Amino acid sequence: MPGCVIHGAGDLRVEDVPVPRPGPGEALVAVRYGGVCGSDLHYWRHGGVGDFRLREPMLLGHEVVGTVVAYGSPDAPGPAAGTSVAVHPATPCGVCPECVDGRRNVCRDTRYLGSAARFPHVQGGFAARIVVPAEQLRALPAGLDPRRAALAEPLSVALHAVRRAGDLAGRHVLVTGAGPIGCLVVAAAKAAGAAHVTVTDLLPAALEYARAAGADTLVRADDPGDSGWPVEVGAAIEASGVAAGLDTCLRLVRRGGVVVQLGMLPPGQSPFAGNLLVSREIELRGAFRFDGEFDAALLLLATEPAFDALVSTVVPVRDAASAFELAADRSRSCKVLLDFGAAPVA
Repeated sequence: MPGCVIHGAGDLRVEDVPVPRPGPGEALVAVRYGGVCGSDLHYWRHGGVGDFRLREPMLLGHEVVGTVVAYGSPDAPGPAAGTSVAVHPATPCGVCPECVDGRRNVCRDTRYLGSAARFPHVQGGFAARIVVPAEQLRALPAGLDPRRAALAEPLSVALHAVRRAGDLAGRHVLVTGAGPIGCLVVAAAKAAGAAHVTVTDLLPAALEYARAAGADTLVRADDPGDSGWPVEVGAAIEASGVAAGLDTCLRLVRRGGVVVQLGMLPPGQSPFAGNLLVSREIELRGAFRFDGEFDAALLLLATEPAFDALVSTVVPVRDAASAFELAADRSRSCKVLLDFGAAPVA
């Protein structure tokens, strides 16, 4: 069966990989769609994400939806065979201090689909059939199309970042970066009651996707004279992953406000206006992945068809190379999905 395997920077291959068999407590899932994430692009372009570097070939992908095929044991928990499901990509250890404190998203020993954070790497979900723990499956809410459901993982990331920002009801929120995650942060902030959302980016096309997600004001990040720049905002979420975006957030958030760093910054040290944290008592919070937000994301997707506008292209898995090229070009795309529906399985 076909699988998208990354071997190193610039070396992505669609290979024939073995069909896995589920063991006790595991489920075999026929993947329908897989969303190309920013971390997938980092592995493809740079051979790593942040401090996580490739040390062996790895199946990419952690944004996947499909259908339950079978279980490895009759007592495995999970939806019945034939059910359309989304796959929660994380398996926390459950015993580390972070898990015990209810912060499973920063578990020090988690297994996350398509991640080089540990070795051997955790193989991802970009294959026609995958095996995952049965407890990671979530039945799609009634009426939720699998194509839109493929946004559940990145929307969960956005929901977690919004929760890290605190109560946004009635507030003006700044989002720096209008990539797929930034656009979903816009939608999540609106769902959390934000009164006004301003989004900055360098690309007009990306800003138009942010508008479709519900942004009220669009600002060109490279134009200091843009009339849309706010004087002050109640909270800010940095979703671009560049130091300039963090600097913008720190300078525009109100005194005593909260800035959430969501975008993964480059490896090593990143400069930022640290004195503002002191003189304005700004709270700078990180946001990493998610946990229970996955279920909330599915419910939100089921009730809001506007999310369909963020899925810009669906590409057959055999054309994965072109899908990655397209996903990397934000002037032409927002969220790009790989379609495994017609992929042959021996």
